[in-house]
Amino acid sequence: MKETFHIISDGSCDLPVELAQEKNITVVPFYVSFDDKNYFKENVEIGIRDFYTQMVEKKGVYPKSSMPSIQDYEEAFLPFAREDVPVICICITTKFSGSMQSAQGARAIVLETYPNAQITIIDSTINTVLQGQYVLEAVNLRDGGVSYQDTIARLEEIKSTGRIFFTVGNMEYLRHGGRIGKVAALAGGALDIRPVITLKQGEIFPSGIDRGRKRTTKKVMNLLLEYLKESPLDIGSYSLAVGYGYDREEGIVFRDQALYVLREKGYAIDALPLYQIGATIGVHTGPYPLGFGIIERGCRTND
Repeated sequence: MKETFHIISDGSCDLPVELAQEKNITVVPFYVSFDDKNYFKENVEIGIRDFYTQMVEKKGVYPKSSMPSIQDYEEAFLPFAREDVPVICICITTKFSGSMQSAQGARAIVLETYPNAQITIIDSTINTVLQGQYVLEAVNLRDGGVSYQDTIARLEEIKSTGRIFFTVGNMEYLRHGGRIGKVAALAGGALDIRPVITLKQGEIFPSGIDRGRKRTTKKVMNLLLEYLKESPLDIGSYSLAVGYGYDREEGIVFRDQALYVLREKGYAIDALPLYQIGATIGVHTGPYPLGFGIIERGCRTND
């Protein structure tokens, strides 16, 4: 059976390789380097576990990520252009990376040879595990029989509802990356101060500071509860997941505690997916990011 349209995402989506294959998603990897010379394709030439292990073991070494090239995207688009299969390509927020620009460059090249190719590129305005949830919503729309154009319209409609609420192990990597001036200014140089951060509409915002992991993760939980409380929709209308970095066991404990709190607050939730945050964002957060991604579902509960 011919595919109605195909979903492509850059590697910021942080979907497990097996899940991407199962859902028929093409992932165009980012690159990561520990020495500014040798760059490796994430999940192809270097695994996420290996990436975090090197971060933990190589103190004072700050890895860098690099976006997919125009050629990388061209190679991803061409098979579908040849087969006349429309494509939706979902990219990390343009405020964090030029990945979307690479995709647009590749689209222009492909259209020179295949002028009738349908390739729509979407700035997700989000990243990491939340981007993965967004990509899965695109898949749910496709597999639910929603048309190409209606899927694009719905994806554009829901992306502004996406939020990441998270904390990190310390300020070291955020400060070194220079991306969070407002957060760094808030935290200052105080001992063991850790930030709580919200990402929405492509930008990060300080949402508090505290000492110690227990206190900051509690603040992250409270941010999620506030978001749900203010929403006119029920929890079933959202895709919600937990993202973690190096420490899977900590992620499991956090996920289980979140489920307990949500149920105690009266939210009907059966499960909470747990995904590992990849290198694209891990280079900025360090090895211990932990938090939630939440976004409205593509297929409404009353559809």
